[in-house]
Amino acid sequence: MPLIETRDLWKTYQMGEEEIHALRGVSIQIEKGEYVAIMGPSGSGKSTLMNLIGCLDTPSKGTYLLNNQEVSTMNDNELARIRNEEIGFVFQTFNLLPRATALHNVELPLVYAGVPARERNERAKAALEKVELGSRMTHRPNELSGGQRQRVAIARALVNNPSILLADEPTGNLDSKTGVEIMALFERLHDAGNTIILVTHEADVAEHARRTIAIRDGQVERDVSRAA
Repeated sequence: MPLIETRDLWKTYQMGEEEIHALRGVSIQIEKGEYVAIMGPSGSGKSTLMNLIGCLDTPSKGTYLLNNQEVSTMNDNELARIRNEEIGFVFQTFNLLPRATALHNVELPLVYAGVPARERNERAKAALEKVELGSRMTHRPNELSGGQRQRVAIARALVNNPSILLADEPTGNLDSKTGVEIMALFERLHDAGNTIILVTHEADVAEHARRTIAIRDGQVERDVSRAA
């Protein structure tokens, strides 16, 4: 049973008189433990697909199953629960609270999940250790480098033990050396058993994944797996 399955997924937007088909019947399966890059140029539909996989949006038609739960029919509260429990998000812009310490930023998803303070603290510390930031727990984002901020964001994404780590252009705001370090971290997380979906328009970033799904004009153009 795949972790993610989409069947004939469509997303249509109304722009005045015109209908824009951002996705046109996308059917994919992603297994637990895979490391997949979703690639495509701007306007290809890759971000729309990411938003559907991440439960940030719902399809116009078609079916989306995550962990065998049908997401396509869920209401906003159910989607919010899935986002908090099943998916860890890593964004290009880090999205950290500027006045909060690294530790508190990582704790946030656990606050929303109602986890008691002591357990939150322990789990957030463990997540920061995982991304090699144990010595920076009390630092605020403005006291950290770009790469360290992205590591805090990755620790926050991991803290709920999500089914999927969903990373949107995770190296987009980093210099190339720091980008290489962040990709090496994803490699280690994948080796430790995490399922990673990487959304990117950069071929050299996509090459780190074991499988590339290329999207063009709202459809799967190719789906290529590489030997590890």
